[in-house]
Amino acid sequence: MMISGLLKTTLLDYPEHVAATVFLGGCNMCCPFCHNASLVFSPMENYTQEELLTFLKKRAGILEGVCISGGEPTIHPELPSLAKSIKDLGYKVKLDTNGSNPKMLSRLISQKLIDYVAMDVKVPFKEYKKLLGYSGKESCLYESLSLLKSHVIPYELRTTLVQEVHSPELIHAMGFELIGAAKLYLQNYVDTGDIIGSNLHAVSEKNLREYAEILQGYVPATYIRGEQSSSNNSTKRM
Repeated sequence: MMISGLLKTTLLDYPEHVAATVFLGGCNMCCPFCHNASLVFSPMENYTQEELLTFLKKRAGILEGVCISGGEPTIHPELPSLAKSIKDLGYKVKLDTNGSNPKMLSRLISQKLIDYVAMDVKVPFKEYKKLLGYSGKESCLYESLSLLKSHVIPYELRTTLVQEVHSPELIHAMGFELIGAAKLYLQNYVDTGDIIGSNLHAVSEKNLREYAEILQGYVPATYIRGEQSSSNNSTKRM
């Protein structure tokens, strides 16, 4: 298990919970606006699973949950074992995923190893290969989305908006795919200094509002991250 990073305390990454965030290295996409380039191209094992669990044991009663993020956690066959070990310590587990591995997602849900899912929807699924360097099956993305839409587990969808990537036409196409989703959060692009692409920018405030209005026509519970007080908190994973 490639545990590349650990945020020991966060109020942002797991809605309504004090949590720690675990970052697993490696990803099966190459999104130009990814803000964790080092986790994609040169992941390092900075923590063993034993070290992580020892830390979590010490934080019992202080932390309520653990967010497993990345990179892309579901590419790791050991993920169910890690999630179970965390659950056995009494923690709730949130998964951040790009939705590319519906079999793993289904297994984690059916075995009650996760309590909440945040799935990134970056552009319309048919554009993933062209815009994101995704070589997997488009059908896998639809399958993960369909699984979440069945409301077997609390979840949210997330989209990071980038001036050079998104357009009203693209947003309409994406919205059509998301009809029936429970909740969608929009977050603007931020250059963290660890970006895969270059010369990318956040969308304007005007476009941010425009895209939110468009998407609300497809998913009424569409929010701009930070503007809904009760359940709007989650890491800007891209």
